[in-house]
Amino acid sequence: MSKEKSEILEIVQADGSELRNLKKQWKSDKEVVLTAVKSSGNALQFSDAKLKIDKEVVLAAVKNSGSSLQYASDELKKDKEVVLAAVQESGSALQYADAKLKKDKQFILAAVQKDEFGSDVLEHADAKLKNDKE
Repeated sequence: MSKEKSEILEIVQADGSELRNLKKQWKSDKEVVLTAVKSSGNALQFSDAKLKIDKEVVLAAVKNSGSSLQYASDELKKDKEVVLAAVQESGSALQYADAKLKKDKQFILAAVQKDEFGSDVLEHADAKLKNDKE
């Protein structure tokens, strides 16, 4: 590993949001971005588009900050594992999930159980499910 890369890794490990100030080459380096999102999930917004479709990177981001789901690819916003991890970290992350998941009763029930408060999830669930007594 180059000296420059080790310095970059140190910087983003201390503060993932520093990814925004790095050269494009580092924003597309999976190791650098993974390190950044583990430090600050919302650093995902500064990563290269190809890493926003990388499930490993996005999972690391949403586990740190559920709201970073908003920066994930549309495909991963449909992924139950990714969205559940985001909701577990922050129930309000459901607002960034694909509309089909917000209508999926079994998924919403699972999400409510994962969310410490539950009400954050329900706030962003499909209207029909909000009124469901079950």
